[in-house]
Amino acid sequence: MLWQDFKDSFFSVIKTIEFVDIIDVALLAYLIYVLLKLIRETRAGQLVKGILFLFAGYAASKYFGLKTITYLLSQVLDIGIIAMLVLFQPELRRAIEKVGRTKLTTKYFGFGISSDELTQKWNTAISAICDSCVELSASCTGALIVVERQVRLGEQIETGTIMNAVPSKEVFGNIFYPKTPLHDGAVIMRDGIILAAACFLPKPQQEALVNKKLGSRHRAAIGMSENSDAVVIVVSEETGQISVAMNGVLTRDYTHEKLKNLLTQEIITSQQDIIHTGKKYASSLSERRKKK
Repeated sequence: MLWQDFKDSFFSVIKTIEFVDIIDVALLAYLIYVLLKLIRETRAGQLVKGILFLFAGYAASKYFGLKTITYLLSQVLDIGIIAMLVLFQPELRRAIEKVGRTKLTTKYFGFGISSDELTQKWNTAISAICDSCVELSASCTGALIVVERQVRLGEQIETGTIMNAVPSKEVFGNIFYPKTPLHDGAVIMRDGIILAAACFLPKPQQEALVNKKLGSRHRAAIGMSENSDAVVIVVSEETGQISVAMNGVLTRDYTHEKLKNLLTQEIITSQQDIIHTGKKYASSLSERRKKK
């Protein structure tokens, strides 16, 4: 009898579900997945576990009528939410920045520069980067090159020396030569030019989890790629090995051809896709307005 009642209730609920309800549940599930992914293996992850434990205690105390415990836990939870916003402001900031990196929130390839002109600049810059990295690798000269994409790196640029130089093998060689004033730090590139040198980069979020064998350049590269969508190229001073950091992940053993293919894909091809998406979206809006 109970099984029949449950079966009837289940199918009656199923019959009332509409297509918009499926979309609603799917979006909610995706948002929960994204939230869990953002807080995984961060300090916020431990905080969430604590908050869930307090919520469980609050629900249990309220169910059993424990008024004093219920009142105290409600006050703790109220204060805890404010404390979370204050203590974990960096994590919240990074999460919001990640949302802002989507194609829907990006408008154009560059500012005041045509896409064709900028593509040509990046083609020249990528060739210079690859040639320089291979030469620096052969002489075991350390180098750190940050390629800015959609997330602006103004904070890091302010810590260095503005150059506005056209990239070339000779320029990179002079910057990273060990006895020059600019060699200690990172080069930041924007719109196909060397914008600044000797820039300081942020540390990794979970520095304790980073391989102990990695030096300061590799750690800085990982930290920068965690805090932005930049592509960061590293040449090891000890081994001459060429590595690339993106989205907090460091990959190694790059050759000239492999590095050129990666940079072309990540800088030029992906940006052209963004332009195409933006134009298509703008065209769609224009057509809708005309119909109205």
